[in-house]
Amino acid sequence: MSLAAYCVIYYRRLGTSTPSPKRHTYWRDIRNVIKFTGSLILGGSLFLTYEILALKKSLTLDNQVVETEKMKSYIYVHTASLDRRESHGIAWQARKELHKAVRKILAASAKLLQSPFAGDTFSTVDVEDHECAMWLLLRKSKSEDRTTRLEAVQEMSETHHWHDYQYRTVAQACDPRTLVGLARSKDSDLRFFLPPPPLPPLKEDSSTEEELRQLLASLPQTELDECIQYFTSLALSESSQSVAAQKGGLWCFGGNGLPYAESFGEVPSATVEMFCLEAIVKHSEISTHCDNIEAYGGLQLLQRLYQLHKDYPKVQRNIMRVIGNMALNEHLHSAIVRSGWVSIMAEALKSQHIMEASHAARTLANLDRETVQEKYQDGVYVLHPQHRTSQPIKADVLFIHGLMGAAFKTWRQQDTEQVLTGKALEDEDRYTTCWPKTWLARDCPALRIISVEYDTSLSDWRARCPMERKSIAFRSNELLRKLRAAGVGDRPIIWISHSMGGLLVKKMLLEASKKPEMSTVIKNTRGIIFYSVPHHGSRLAEYSVNIRYLLFPSLEVKELSKDSPALKALQDDFLEFAKDKRFQVLNFVETQPTYIGSMIKLHVVPEESADLGIGDLISVDVNHLNICKPKKKDAFLYQRTLQFIRETLAKDLEN
Repeated sequence: MSLAAYCVIYYRRLGTSTPSPKRHTYWRDIRNVIKFTGSLILGGSLFLTYEILALKKSLTLDNQVVETEKMKSYIYVHTASLDRRESHGIAWQARKELHKAVRKILAASAKLLQSPFAGDTFSTVDVEDHECAMWLLLRKSKSEDRTTRLEAVQEMSETHHWHDYQYRTVAQACDPRTLVGLARSKDSDLRFFLPPPPLPPLKEDSSTEEELRQLLASLPQTELDECIQYFTSLALSESSQSVAAQKGGLWCFGGNGLPYAESFGEVPSATVEMFCLEAIVKHSEISTHCDNIEAYGGLQLLQRLYQLHKDYPKVQRNIMRVIGNMALNEHLHSAIVRSGWVSIMAEALKSQHIMEASHAARTLANLDRETVQEKYQDGVYVLHPQHRTSQPIKADVLFIHGLMGAAFKTWRQQDTEQVLTGKALEDEDRYTTCWPKTWLARDCPALRIISVEYDTSLSDWRARCPMERKSIAFRSNELLRKLRAAGVGDRPIIWISHSMGGLLVKKMLLEASKKPEMSTVIKNTRGIIFYSVPHHGSRLAEYSVNIRYLLFPSLEVKELSKDSPALKALQDDFLEFAKDKRFQVLNFVETQPTYIGSMIKLHVVPEESADLGIGDLISVDVNHLNICKPKKKDAFLYQRTLQFIRETLAKDLEN
């Protein structure tokens, strides 16, 4: 329009300078020229405005992101596609040239009008349409507003139509907070995660096993728990003997290293490394020792070990336990992300193996300070939800196993002889290796389902740590502390226990009632399910005491005997306490004997012992091991359990 005004002024000057006899005719021609020129300029301006708006003129791209990307070690170039349908064609090229012309016109206008031209504002003019969404999401993921960041991560995770290089661009440009969020999103594409950086080479004349031993030796050895000292000394002893066996020339077991090396069988390194890993797991429970592990390069060393033993899940699970423990320390999060562990955990979280996925879920939850306030210590596993979810969690269901049990295997399906086929694995209603994670999570999605794990033994012969003499009172305080750190008590609670686990639940609730900081645990406890819990003692303990010269019963077993003063006091105190608090209680008991080994057949918990004194007592035609393992989803055991949970939490789930 400024050009049109200039033309009008110019022609007026011409008209006033030299009068003409045909003045009216001449002025009419000038007006026609002005109208034509003005229409042309006005139409062109509208067209250019439309094009700029159509290309998302309002988007501002921080050029520093692009400059930062140029400095990264991973550079991804958008190569031309061989598919003619994806070729840009003449129209695209013409449009791009037009955009460049627009920039020049705008810059020239800014100079004429002496106004600044914000070149960054129009830096997306040359960005392709399908790339604008990617950069917008990246920008949103770094917003100061938490809700905006969460929305950006969710949108990214639900995107499945990008090119490979776009996923890689996001992987390079996103911050650790966004990366962890993508790892915890159920539908995230694994292309969002770059491969872990190359591992540093091993030292000359060294091995992974030897470096693992050196890492363990570098950790503080004073002021440790007796069991940590035991595991550390055992690991260092076994490792040094293994090194002697491999290098030769040294003596062990009264001779050379050959018999020792042969005793390991096909995989000596994996066996020896397990000693070191078990010791490092114990050390990683101490915050200051985690700093030592990171400073020594333990994150990279453990990653090398993880890759070497892909066929040995037990080795990998112990490694994930260490990383999960280190993730409890927020100042180590950046080091864990830089070392590439988030990519490994993101892949493990999608595993069909429940133990692998649950270990990865625990580590990622400890890394995710954006949506998770709780901290999950070693032995506390969330079975549901293991991903970020918009589903509000209204209550907690806690699973506590008993003697010789575990966080996962105790709650598997009863049919152990079933052949696992692809179809069986796909149909989780027919088969599951952990019914709380699959069946219960699907039937009650508003629940947070937690399973805990702790070491137990029937005999001191098989104790993992000979110095360990953990009573029910000791274990209950330890578990209560871990569960409170995981936020147990902030929501309504249902406790589900098997065998000795029920005694732990009773002791935990009694201990919580004595501590003001644990008052919410009592206030929010709604009900308890006991699967064959020996409230009045077990025949297993009686049998063990009679042959103590062979079995050497553990402290846990001794406490289960009928004449145990501690067991009787626990029963009397809890019965009075539960009646006062009006807890809802459901008791199951087995009616069949259980084989202990190949020769001993024993009815572990008789009906009179399983009767708490309050709540329904239901006899089930199974043995002690299968009392908590439903045969199928529509079995009475599972359906009655589900009914109890729904009825007890009815008001909480409605609200």
